[in-house]
Amino acid sequence: MTTNLTQLKQDFTEGLSQISRFWGFPKGMGAIFAVLYISPSPLSLDEIVQQTGLTKGAVSTEVRALARLGLVHRSSRLADRKDYYEAETDFYKSIRAILKERQNSEFDSAVRSVRETLEKLESGSVSGEEAEKQFILERVRALQDFFDALDSLTRAVSKLDSLGFSTVTKVLSILK
Repeated sequence: MTTNLTQLKQDFTEGLSQISRFWGFPKGMGAIFAVLYISPSPLSLDEIVQQTGLTKGAVSTEVRALARLGLVHRSSRLADRKDYYEAETDFYKSIRAILKERQNSEFDSAVRSVRETLEKLESGSVSGEEAEKQFILERVRALQDFFDALDSLTRAVSKLDSLGFSTVTKVLSILK
């Protein structure tokens, strides 16, 4: 069974939308990144709207967020007032950008909230039905474990970053 290129692009875009949602980002971000990633040249907001089916306002908002993460770069064309966007293709750089976003103060506030909730639950100072408290404790502990693992990953990537990309590439090629 053959698939035409248009369908393939739609399937790819939908797949990255789902991955985006899995990682806690809006589906639209994944769709925009997908469209830009498989585009051979930078696209304007209008072209992104056309290819994703998102509203221009949503595309504008998500493109700014992707740019802040370093996943999308803005460019311009001579004698054209429009901005054009292209996807970051260096995945190592992308992962570093996402993990640096982890250090965002809003995210830190959310992580702190989880830690404080866990501390209250573990101290026994929360009143209520025991089975429900235990259930919540297990859930919050699992979330804290995830955040701890994310912190460890962030530190590891930062250490790799200090070694330089060429060194990391050499090490990874040895592991293959």
